[in-house]
Amino acid sequence: MEYVRIFDTTLRDGEQAPGNSLNIKEKLIMARQLAKLKVDIIEAGFPVASKGDFEAVKEIAQKVKGPYIAGLARADKKDIKTAWEAVKYSSKPLIHTFIATSEIHMKYKLKMTKSEVLKRAVQAVKYAKSFTPDVEFSAEDASRSDLPFLAEVIEAAIDAGAVTVNIPDTVGYSMPEEFGSIIAYLKNNVPNIDRAVISVHCHNDLGLAVANSLAAVKNGARQVECTINGIGERAGNASLEEFVMGLYVRKDLLPFKTKIKTTELYKSSRLLSRLTGIFVPPNKAIVGDNAFAHEAGIHQHGVLKKKMTYEIMKPETVGVKESHLVLGKHSGRHALRKRYEKLGYDLTDEELEKAYNIFKELADRKKKIFDEDLEIIIDEQVRSYKEVFKLVGVQVLSGTRVTPVATVSVKKGKKLYVESLSGSGPVDAACRAIEKITNISGRLLDYSVRSVSAGKDAIGEIFVKVKFNNDSIFAGKSSSTDIIFASVKAYLNALNKYLSSEKGKKVLKGF
Repeated sequence: MEYVRIFDTTLRDGEQAPGNSLNIKEKLIMARQLAKLKVDIIEAGFPVASKGDFEAVKEIAQKVKGPYIAGLARADKKDIKTAWEAVKYSSKPLIHTFIATSEIHMKYKLKMTKSEVLKRAVQAVKYAKSFTPDVEFSAEDASRSDLPFLAEVIEAAIDAGAVTVNIPDTVGYSMPEEFGSIIAYLKNNVPNIDRAVISVHCHNDLGLAVANSLAAVKNGARQVECTINGIGERAGNASLEEFVMGLYVRKDLLPFKTKIKTTELYKSSRLLSRLTGIFVPPNKAIVGDNAFAHEAGIHQHGVLKKKMTYEIMKPETVGVKESHLVLGKHSGRHALRKRYEKLGYDLTDEELEKAYNIFKELADRKKKIFDEDLEIIIDEQVRSYKEVFKLVGVQVLSGTRVTPVATVSVKKGKKLYVESLSGSGPVDAACRAIEKITNISGRLLDYSVRSVSAGKDAIGEIFVKVKFNNDSIFAGKSSSTDIIFASVKAYLNALNKYLSSEKGKKVLKGF
């Protein structure tokens, strides 16, 4: 398998896009992660652009080991000298110089003739070569350039000393077959092309950056310039993770390899997202939250039987812990049973059917079903329990300089029990009072409050998980505008479920 180098420009092309700016410390953190990812080249910035960019490239060159550290420079002596001053601290410094070769850029932006552009390109490469043997030359807007002229410039740049020649689709204009043919043309019409590596840098304006990069590799390119999460100017660049995994998964059609440590892809994506504050869309290939998520019942059934039915790669390969089945209105019984098994419930067919019907009704109202929802469905609606103790009333005394005291009254059958106790807070005091009445110890493992409605008089929904007698764990739920009352009722709800279980029934006999 032939080797394809990965030139990462996240910190240059990616970072210069609106909203993606990083400070020096953040750039260094990201560069170190890119080194862990094992990219071949890190384009750390555009040193002449600003003092901050210069210092960031310099810092990365000094402190990041492994990859080549590149600095971008226009075909201008000041740019090139500044780039060198920044990257020279690296053990593997690289200068990347460029000039546009398309008719529209030469006429309107550069205001130069073809011969002037050719001369400037050669001068730039030779000057860069005086600092380092590793020089890359880019023909900006190559995909819209006159091909014979493009070939002439590339040949001259290689003769001047460029060891890499980059063919950018700067404005994302090309189609895959067309872009592949440009690379093939250069392979066949540049006499000294074997003395340099052909690189490509594709933009995503038409959503084809990765497709164009793959087409280029098939036609002879052996370096691809890309970014984490595909960030960059306008619609971005070729996504590193998509390109790399395209080669990884389709070895049958693309017999090429990279040095990338794929298990670091997800981590790299998440780190960049945190640093820039730009979140990855859920449906983003490879690293999006939904990339290994399944909700449709037929998909879930297939994945549970054989993962490869709907997954073309293992999530672990890209650093995702595991694929997951999202329970929603499209889910089936098979997925629901599996989730209950994970939660420790062994359901009969009758229980599953009843739970499934309730689940479907709930899924129509909620976008996502959580494990707590499933537990409540089983505990409160499928597996019936007897309300052994019924809450009659709660009265509390509490304040900033008062020890909280709660008086709780409960009924068992026709008999009323009343107990008062203090505690660290009103809820703790009330639960301790119930413990004293029932002589059953309960340890609160989870306690959460959620507002069901808006306003100061909002209904609060209480959810608790309680371990009774250091043994069984049961969930309890209640709601009220009075949070203390709802909390005590939720605790009692969990206790009643315990007393309806086989172990709880034995405890109840002694009451």
